This record gives sequence, structure tokens and C-alpha cells, in this order.
Amino acid sequence: MIAVEDVTVTRGDLPVLEGVSLSVSEGEFVGVVGPNGAGKTTLLQTINGVLTPDAGTVTVGGLNVHEESARAVSRRVATVPQEATVGFEFSVADIVEMGRTPYASRFGSPEYLTDHRYVQRALDRTDTAQFADRSIREVSGGERQRVLLARALAQDAPTLVLDEPTASLDVNHQVRTLSLVADLVAEGKTAIAAIHDLDLAARFCDRLLLLSDGSLVARGSPETVLDSEYLDAAFETTTAVGIDPVTGTPSVTAMDDSCAREGRVHVVGSGAIGARVLSRLHQGGFDLTAGPLPRGDLALETARGRDVETIAVRPFEALEPATERRLDSFVDEAAVTVVADPPLDPSGAILDATTTANTLVVVDPESVVSPMDDEDTAQYDRLRERGVVTDTKSVLETVVTATAGQEVSSDD
Repeated sequence: MIAVEDVTVTRGDLPVLEGVSLSVSEGEFVGVVGPNGAGKTTLLQTINGVLTPDAGTVTVGGLNVHEESARAVSRRVATVPQEATVGFEFSVADIVEMGRTPYASRFGSPEYLTDHRYVQRALDRTDTAQFADRSIREVSGGERQRVLLARALAQDAPTLVLDEPTASLDVNHQVRTLSLVADLVAEGKTAIAAIHDLDLAARFCDRLLLLSDGSLVARGSPETVLDSEYLDAAFETTTAVGIDPVTGTPSVTAMDDSCAREGRVHVVGSGAIGARVLSRLHQGGFDLTAGPLPRGDLALETARGRDVETIAVRPFEALEPATERRLDSFVDEAAVTVVADPPLDPSGAILDATTTANTLVVVDPESVVSPMDDEDTAQYDRLRERGVVTDTKSVLETVVTATAGQEVSSDD
């Protein structure tokens, strides 16, 4: 649907895009990611025909967008800009109706203005019908962004070009907006969007394009592109990439030297709870070890994605002596050991090893989802009596306090 071939754009003497080539298939949602100034907006403006490149070609559905009229291009491509200034007191409904302009007859009656099917559907789908009669100047920045999306939907073009469509939105509408775009793509549209939030891009896009200094440095699935090897160079920082325990998609955390904390933390936790604990502690800057964790476990994948040294074992099997010794070593070397939904262990060695922890933090058993027999439950209760009880939401704060050498209580 979209073909960009060897496109170069310069502004003044500065190259903004250099020899960029890419393609987007019909019915695909592609995200463009990269640091500020990478050329994302310029790329989108060459795709929708606003900017004419110094070299190269752009076609949408076989139409060269720089050789056809604006009306013809607008019937193929609908754009949601990053910002839009409206100089007159148009109502929200008026703005959305402007999406029908490409279909107006040059000499006939303006039937497009009374064609409310597209307009009303766009208002409804973007949750903007509630303020359709208000002036566009009276709505907030986030609401205005949704109005611009509604205008693009009313345009009913097969291709959507979106420049930071969630930049002004709260978390709720960020997710709803990208969910709507994904739904539209599932219904047959094609979308390309510059997205600042890498986690949201990974969650909703079929493929990602990583742009840096005007060049494409990586392309492919979110799992391929969101790799520290590419991200560190593009964003000039250190990143940690793992798997979000809720969505199962890549999650990126930017790190710096100031994030590092004193004291190693060992995590004994599996599944979604263990993964969540690992993510929070890693994001908090702790040096972590983890395990034992059964192969295929979500927590194991989360740990590996963050380069955490981990003990991996076969599921549902008793620990081998060498594995027990390694676990004992990890617990002995850790300033704090966190127990959070430990994996099933017929031998009981995992929970036994944690009794020697220098400082023990235990996640509230109400959060634990792994089945435990009576003996394991009794052992878990003994650990709770010895350690500091917390929950997944507060585990980072609890461990920070513990590693600082401060007295912590279960009330923390």
C-alpha cells in the first residue's frame, strides 16, 4: 500500500532523511520509532504528500503522491498531525465534517456536508460526540487530538498517517486510540504512525521502523527492533529490554549510572508475579539474580530479557545437588532475598534455602497463584513470620529500604 523508495529530504544544508526506503503492506499497522530529531515527522510528511523529497519517490496504493492533486491524495491518505492550530470558531462537528472535503463536487451541491454517516460514526468511535457542538477552541489538547483523529476517520481513506497520535492524551485514551487504530487495520485499513512510547508501539504495531539521524537502522517485528543493540545506539543511552508480564510484549527501560543501587537482590518467584517483581526491581536499578525458574516460565523470559543471571531448571523436578549449591550461593551473596510466588518444588529445597537469607522480603501470599500443599503453606507462613511482608506494588520501596540498612516492618 505504501512504497517509499530511496527518499532524501534536506532542510537548508542539513539532511533530514537520507536514502530511506520502506514498504507497508495493505492491512498492516507499522510504527515509526526513534529519538527526537530523527526525521519521523518529515518521513510521514513525505508519505502524505505535504513535503516533496529532494530525491526518491513515494506511492500510496500505486499513486505517486507528489505528482497528483491534493484532492486525489486526500482520497487515499488521511492524516492525524501532531499539532493543529485552528484560527476560527469552528465547532468540533464542523472540524470532523472537513474530513469529507475531498469528496465535494466542484460544481454540484455540497452533499458531503449533509452526509452524516461518516461524521457521526467518526465522532462515536473517537468518543468525541459528547462535545460535538462545542468550539474547537474550548476543548483540551487531548480532546483536540481525538477530534483530529475523528476528522481522519470521516475522510474514510484507505491509509492512515498518524504523527504522535497519543502525545497529548492521558493513559486511558492513549490505549483506546491505538486500540481503535488497530481495529481499523483489522477492518482493512493501512496505518503508519510515529509513536513516542516504545512499550505502546510494541503492544499495538505489527512491525516497527527505527529511525535515527535520518536513516532506518532497524526494521521488523517489535521483538526484533526493540533490542538494546539498536536502541542504545539510536537513543544514545543504556536500555534494558524485557517482556511486560501483563501484555507479553517487549518493554523498554532507559537506564543511567545514577540508577545503580548498592546491594544485590535475589528473587525467588515465578509466573506473572515473579516477572512483575523482577521488572520493578530492575527498573529500580538493582543488581539482580533469580531462580530457580522452570524453563518456559514468564519470569525466566523476563529475567533473561534484562540480562539477569538466572538458575533455569526443568519444571516439576526436584533440584539437583549442584543447583541447590548454586541457589545457596545466590542467597548468601544477596543483601536481600525476595520470595514471590515461588515455583513448585517437590523437594522443598527452594523455600528451605531462603531461610538463610540475610534480609528476607516475602510477597503477600494473597498474591500467590501457584498451588501449594500443606507443608509448603506452613513453610511460607514461617517465612512471613521471619521476613518483611509486602506486595508487588510496594516491593521496590520495601527493598530500597531494606538495602539501605533501615529498619523495615510489615506495615511498609
